[in-house]
Amino acid sequence: MKRASWFQTSHHDHAAVTWPPVLFLLAILTVFLSTVAQAQDLAVNTVYIASSGNPALDQHMTRLLEDALGDKAAVRPLTNGQTATPDDAPIVTIGPSAFSRVRQANRRAPLLAMLVERSFIKDYVARNPGQISAVYYDVPLELQALIGKAVLPHATKVAIIASTETAGLYEPVVDKLPAMGLQPRVFIVDTEQDLIPTLVRALSYGDFLLAGPDDRIYNPSTIKHILLTTYRRNRIVIGPSQAYVKAGSLASGYAPFPAMAKAAAEHLHHYFGSGELPAPDYPDQYSVEINSQVARSLNIPLPDKETLERELDQVWSQYEGSEK
Repeated sequence: MKRASWFQTSHHDHAAVTWPPVLFLLAILTVFLSTVAQAQDLAVNTVYIASSGNPALDQHMTRLLEDALGDKAAVRPLTNGQTATPDDAPIVTIGPSAFSRVRQANRRAPLLAMLVERSFIKDYVARNPGQISAVYYDVPLELQALIGKAVLPHATKVAIIASTETAGLYEPVVDKLPAMGLQPRVFIVDTEQDLIPTLVRALSYGDFLLAGPDDRIYNPSTIKHILLTTYRRNRIVIGPSQAYVKAGSLASGYAPFPAMAKAAAEHLHHYFGSGELPAPDYPDQYSVEINSQVARSLNIPLPDKETLERELDQVWSQYEGSEK
């Protein structure tokens, strides 16, 4: 008796092959799984990262964005000089320099700007809605004002100094502060020589100084004089950022990097679903940086950081709810 063979070849046609049932099913399964894998690869969207030039920051933000996107998108760096992406994939820019570099080289690319302030990006967004968006790096001034109120519960007046060019930055918050029990007043600095005299007048009015992301007023060449003048008059500065708290501001809100990455992922998911980027927005989570040494020097009792953040989160949630 002849042994059964898995295949039989005709004497006249060596190409004629008869597949046993098991191998036939395995072949079909292999093709099916390959097709599914290819479909999944095609279903994964791609996001490109334009670097800030700081390798540690770029790597950290890339990891956070990858975690926030999960398996819904692949994150890849732009290579040196690259500004165009296959199929117009969105580009996430880290910092204002990266945004400006990519924007000037490619006017068509969908751009999501990270680590940029609202004042920097707002005009780009206004001219290119749906194509350009951002996760704001700065903190809403209303939140900074609430931090000041939490630190000084009996505060009723807020002093603000601004240049002629940047006074408009504070208009929205000026209209909202009275509802928080705070009466704001903006003092205009016309020249560099007017800074300290104007600041002295402002401090005689306000219980604290609310500092916004205004580089004309708050910059490395002025901050020492502002903080010393404020300290000598037994007043405090709230804001504008973590860096200024280390320099001598009493406190400032800030968005943790994971919260910014989460907001960026939500913007990108919206883009993948609709083909357009949503309007820029702030992250939905904040922390507070406190300079305990300044508080002790001014005899200001402060709750611990966790308690302050809990209280602030509750008040901020109520405020946001009332604004909707």
